[in-house]
Amino acid sequence: MKRHLVNVENHSSMQGRTRWRRLLMAGLAAAGLTGANALPAFALSELQQVEPAEEGESGSDSVERVPLPPPIRFPNADTDTPESSEPGEDATPVEDTPLRDVVRPDTQIGKELPEILYDLEQVPEPVQRMHGLIVEAAKSGDIERLRPLIGSGETATRLSLGGLDGDPLDFLIELSGDEEGQEILAILLEVLQAGYVHLDAGTPQEMYVWPYFFAIPLESLDKKQRVELFTLVTAGDYEDMKNFGAYIFYRVGITPDGHWAFFVAGD
Repeated sequence: MKRHLVNVENHSSMQGRTRWRRLLMAGLAAAGLTGANALPAFALSELQQVEPAEEGESGSDSVERVPLPPPIRFPNADTDTPESSEPGEDATPVEDTPLRDVVRPDTQIGKELPEILYDLEQVPEPVQRMHGLIVEAAKSGDIERLRPLIGSGETATRLSLGGLDGDPLDFLIELSGDEEGQEILAILLEVLQAGYVHLDAGTPQEMYVWPYFFAIPLESLDKKQRVELFTLVTAGDYEDMKNFGAYIFYRVGITPDGHWAFFVAGD
């Protein structure tokens, strides 16, 4: 999908920055973080981590309900700590480190990078199934098809870094540049067609995340990888994100048991 066709010298960077900022500000507005509660454009990391409020059942009777596996509720890095128990004689000491927020980029120059994967045959069957269901819904052009996949209440797919009140599909439509949500569906589809990473294997935070830029320092991308990145964002976005220190456009996380954990942007 073409993002910006700007050929006028000295204007490409400005135009290139338009897309992700517009979507981010739309998300802040939909989440009620505007006006007196508005955040500065570059203060994304100051967004409060708030669990989405429990929602009632909504949607049309014509929407097929897809049975989903039970989701994992991830600990909050600021409030929750791993359960402690008396170790046995041969037990390996557990490092006293906080659990990170799985929706936020985890990149650092010099650390061992995760393997970049493209083959969906390498993910568990529940992950393949959920990935396929989301892709099918996005390709349909009907945002209502996402409703049974997102779910509701505390187990719903996380769509905002802040609190989310109201209907989740209305929130997604608010983010989209059109009135029916096709742009946000296109972004979701593009994200899921990118390469992915398998993070935190064997821990409660284990996750398959699209796109892989989520876990790779942007400065380390080679020419081929930058081409892949520019299918999602513009060159102007790329420069902004390098200055910020991480990829902060949309990403999708699916747990090993097939729960769609998040679809968010920002940091």
